[in-house]
Amino acid sequence: MRSADIARLVALATIWSLSFVFMRVLVPVLGPLWTAALRVLIAGVALVAWFAATRLDADVRRHWRAYLLVGTLNSALPFALFAYAAQRLPASYLVILNAAAPMFAAVAAALWLDDRLSPTKVAGLAVGAAGVALVSRAGPLAPDAGVALAIAASLAAALCYGLAGVWLKRNGAGVKPVAVAGWSQVFAAFILVPLATTTDAPGPITALAVADMLALALLCSGVAYLLYYRLIADIGPTRAMTVTFLMPALGMTWGALFLGERVTVVMLAGAALILVGTAAVLGLVPARVAWRARANRR
Repeated sequence: MRSADIARLVALATIWSLSFVFMRVLVPVLGPLWTAALRVLIAGVALVAWFAATRLDADVRRHWRAYLLVGTLNSALPFALFAYAAQRLPASYLVILNAAAPMFAAVAAALWLDDRLSPTKVAGLAVGAAGVALVSRAGPLAPDAGVALAIAASLAAALCYGLAGVWLKRNGAGVKPVAVAGWSQVFAAFILVPLATTTDAPGPITALAVADMLALALLCSGVAYLLYYRLIADIGPTRAMTVTFLMPALGMTWGALFLGERVTVVMLAGAALILVGTAAVLGLVPARVAWRARANRR
């Protein structure tokens, strides 16, 4: 992997880990559907305006089906599901559950892209999953039906991310990654905005809420998806999805700084395992390191 790809991966992890903090602030004010709908609408309009200014030809007439499918799987559904889950789960939990996406992507890539699950990748995924399990002891949550539904919604969102990345790698060779970043958001808005109009925003809409929404839309969707779709094109969906292994440690940091969420030694130990697992899947550490980490976890 090139140093530029690694830099994009780290930048994307930083940006996306912040998105869960923004959602935790916005969902009580706007509700889940309006949070997701405004996120894609603002991001889509900004990116398409930029395309017009730079004369980028996205060839929407030819590729609209791809933009619609990717917008549904990689934006509309997961954004709405995570916003729903944010009503019950802390930001640290959301970012941890999001880390299941590379596991879904790796299995889907093995089925549809003939991207073999080598022993090193399996070991890396196992170590990453063990780290996620360890970090999930982030704090007390009442094990009621609402929490169970929120966890299920988060995992369903992670599944959507995995499937979208693999589909795009298999079928998106003729589509410009930057065009996907913008027009997929627009088509996601076509889906979410009508649904959001059936709900009311609890409010109040403060200056902080407006700033958080702009950051969520322009940074965590606009800029982030430019980075993400470029990574899928350059290094493939499985490696691109391992960005989510880097996010829990960052998410815990932002949660502690901005939301007062508690960081424990157990969470930090789990984050260390996640980093080892990520490096193994990316081929940055020898196989024996991943297998040793997996054995020590047992």
